[in-house]
Amino acid sequence: MNQIATGTFIARKRKELNLTQAQLAERLGISSKSVSKWERGKCIPDYAVVNELCEALGITVSELLDGEENERENMRMYDNDQMIEMLARIQRLESQRITIIAIALIVMGIGLLALSSLFGGSDPTDFISGVLFGIGVGTTLIGVFLAARSVFAYLGQEK
Repeated sequence: MNQIATGTFIARKRKELNLTQAQLAERLGISSKSVSKWERGKCIPDYAVVNELCEALGITVSELLDGEENERENMRMYDNDQMIEMLARIQRLESQRITIIAIALIVMGIGLLALSSLFGGSDPTDFISGVLFGIGVGTTLIGVFLAARSVFAYLGQEK
């Protein structure tokens, strides 16, 4: 799936229906910023709104994911429900990947913090200790940020 092609297709279909981004967003119960992100190819619609989006634009799920109108719809191997389930799985796997990276960064940061305490006593080793401490704090903070973002994204999907 090409996010840019999908976004361009969403924008074209929305304009054909003479809808603004705000009007489409209102129909879907989301923010107009989300529609803007889709249309710019920054992200794809969440699986929870795909059916409603397709109904609003008068397209099928396969057309949405392909980013173009399909002349031969009967050639599809999957129906809309199966495609939405695949999209949901992909989004869950991406969330899990980010969570695993966050946990790895937190563990690595804590390890660097512990390692930094082993150095010290002279100017060069104090410098190494300070560098390790700084990298450890930074890595841990990035890991915590990614983990929090992943948790909030998960909580948002549960609604």
